[in-house]
Amino acid sequence: MKLLSFAVLSLLSINTAMALPVGAFDALKVKSNSFDKLDPKYDFNGIVKLSNCSGSIIKFSGMPDSAKAIALTNGHCIGGGMIDPNVIVSNKSINRQMKVYNRDQKLVAINAVKVLYATMTNTDITLYELKESYADLSAKRVDSFDVDGNHPTLGTSIDIVSGYWDRGYRCNVDAFIFTLKEANWTMKDSIRYSDTGCNTIGGTSGSPIIQTGTRTVVGINNTGNEDGQRCTMNNPCEVDEKGNVVVKAHASYGQETYNIYTCLTLDFKIDLTKQGCELFKQ
Repeated sequence: MKLLSFAVLSLLSINTAMALPVGAFDALKVKSNSFDKLDPKYDFNGIVKLSNCSGSIIKFSGMPDSAKAIALTNGHCIGGGMIDPNVIVSNKSINRQMKVYNRDQKLVAINAVKVLYATMTNTDITLYELKESYADLSAKRVDSFDVDGNHPTLGTSIDIVSGYWDRGYRCNVDAFIFTLKEANWTMKDSIRYSDTGCNTIGGTSGSPIIQTGTRTVVGINNTGNEDGQRCTMNNPCEVDEKGNVVVKAHASYGQETYNIYTCLTLDFKIDLTKQGCELFKQ
């Protein structure tokens, strides 16, 4: 999983069998873009820069501007190491600094105060609650992305926009993978990208998958097969319904986000006991 460096968090159990590669820089302290301006082909408004990963400000349909804003990234970006299989983190108070791009392509400081939900089982997701409300962010000219409540479709043109690297990628949804297996972790119904355009690298983890030409998020970028190996760390393999394994060297993948809606209450809380909730629960 394409994680470059640790954040200064120690919220969870670390799987000591896996050593994460340490990145060359903390993206909150070092400018990663060698260009004078962000690529105008991609929409950076609402794109989050974490110390070790990328993310986005998202808003569920119907949420009021007075609500605390939510930042979306990967479970493996939470910091302190990987979340063990069959483990979740929920409603955990934290203090994590981040930055987000606004309409003027300027970085604005934001602060995450709670992990609403995080797991690396069946998906790879962290949802943070911010100290700031959507109204607070709007006053700083930061807008949120909408989250699509429907399953993504094959062939859709998508943009993957990274706050860590200050760059974007464009390709299409190539396939949906029944099970994606990477070392001890498995993910369900993963999005595989088309062969060209979205050759994502470490640090792009947590970037939103955005339907091109919209501000609608359909997933989160999270991993890719780097060396053509079979089912190892940084080399996920595809497993079909019959258990057949296929290795697609250099393929990149993301996780769907529509199913978050199945666990939302009327006041936009995540309730894992809600009937029909599809997020993993212990």
